Amino acid sequence: MNLRAPVTLLDVAQRAGVSVATASRVLNGGDRVPRPELQERVRAAADALGYTPNAQAQALAKSSTNVVGILVHDIEDPYFAAIANGVMRAADERNLLVMLASTFRDAEREIAYLASLRAQRARAAVMIGSRRTDAESLARTASEVGSFLNSGAGLALVSQSGMPAHTIEPDNRAGAAELARSLAGLGWRKFGILGGPEALATARDRRDGFLAGLADSGLEPVAVEYGDFTRDGGYAAAEELLDRGADVDCLFAVNDVMAVGAMSALRARGIDVPGRLGVAGFDDIATLRDVWPGLTTVRLPLEQMGRRALELAIEGGEPSVETFKAEVVLRESTARA
Repeated sequence: MNLRAPVTLLDVAQRAGVSVATASRVLNGGDRVPRPELQERVRAAADALGYTPNAQAQALAKSSTNVVGILVHDIEDPYFAAIANGVMRAADERNLLVMLASTFRDAEREIAYLASLRAQRARAAVMIGSRRTDAESLARTASEVGSFLNSGAGLALVSQSGMPAHTIEPDNRAGAAELARSLAGLGWRKFGILGGPEALATARDRRDGFLAGLADSGLEPVAVEYGDFTRDGGYAAAEELLDRGADVDCLFAVNDVMAVGAMSALRARGIDVPGRLGVAGFDDIATLRDVWPGLTTVRLPLEQMGRRALELAIEGGEPSVETFKAEVVLRESTARA
């Protein structure tokens, strides 16, 4: 079987009667643009030979590709999925290709993915996650963020303040504080808090905001139980709190997936929501449309946050921080008879 060898840039250059460098500048792009007649000869030669430009060569010549990277802590989490969806829609409108990776909340994996995008000369990246409070991992991440930006690529982060790049920040503290005041206004008094990992700033900010809101209402929490930032984490934290016999009448989970897990734990024990216990979350993820009773929560414009992150990453310029306000949404899970 006689397979035809692939057409190379050298073949095109020889047919057009130009140097390989000139042929590359015409077909792969570059700062120096050959004369129009040379461009015509090279393109005619490429068409005649059926030459297909090499994407990596184009990236080297242009200093970047049309690829945008999205790094998320966990794409299975509806919160991250909604923000990533906003990034992808904004990228599609700009004819950009998207590479998506889950870091599984692993700082080293996040750094490695960002370094890989830099090596591939990605045009931009959006990092979606919760800022860690570990100084060592923060320093390593900041170093790679600096290297990525110095390569000429754009970058924006969501919920990861403190980095030398554009940042989208949800107003977690203010939203949680307003939720606490609203629940107290409904007559709830004995609160249990289901906190996420203490190493995640998002979880801590929401917990601290809720505590501040309770204090504004002259209240303190009865109990605080920590767990993973997941549905199973909420389930386990609620069970632990119940097993300890905590005298609570309302549970606040620092995100919706934990709240959904908590409601499942209560349902498994035959505890009526909201008859015996109220439950509230944070984020207003799309999944809540299928949850009954409807979950009281704090709404964030998740897709809009993702869109804006992509815009900032593409625009570049000096790092900026944009804060998105949160809105309390009261539903059946905290309704009082």
